[in-house]
Amino acid sequence: MSVLVGKKAPSFKAAAVINGTEIVKDFSLDQYVGKSNVLFFFYPKDFTFVCPTELHAFQSKLAEFKAKGCEVVACSTDTEESHWSWLQMSKNQGGIQGVTYPIVADTSKTISMNYGVLAGEYDYDENGNTVANGPMIAYRGLFLINKAGVVMHEVVNFFPLGRNVDEEMRVLDAMMHNEEFGEVCPANWIKGGDAMKATHEGVSNYLAKD
Repeated sequence: MSVLVGKKAPSFKAAAVINGTEIVKDFSLDQYVGKSNVLFFFYPKDFTFVCPTELHAFQSKLAEFKAKGCEVVACSTDTEESHWSWLQMSKNQGGIQGVTYPIVADTSKTISMNYGVLAGEYDYDENGNTVANGPMIAYRGLFLINKAGVVMHEVVNFFPLGRNVDEEMRVLDAMMHNEEFGEVCPANWIKGGDAMKATHEGVSNYLAKD
């Protein structure tokens, strides 16, 4: 698994469900380059348990992400038809009805591989046949991509561990603060808090406030 921070986000074209109902065939994050930041997250499987809590949690903050110039996009190795079916199922039945951000279908598993979050790998058996070692689904990977298409933050959780949407909002705020003011954000920084200049004097002035 390679670290993508500081590198261009891998490009792809794949089927996706957008607006909760419409299937498109050639969805790409490239459409956001130069226009929006992107929070791109992977989840293991449709019709599961922790996954819908995360998708609903990101939906609940979607307007806030968009207000800050950040698009939210999800991805799993399920088909676009599976995504569509899950989107038609109500929340109280375990579905994700009401989720409106794009959900990408990584049926080839190449997107998960390129982002370094695929659980398992392909190998060959004694007869030369391709076999899968592992479940071949995505870990809970998340990538914050800036307008230039560069990955600024990534986090990967194992299957049972759901993510904190508020923490991802905090990291987005920190990235935007750095871009706007040129200041760096210390531990536990939150929007409106004191940051510091990346100089000895700037750090000393920040520490003197404690």
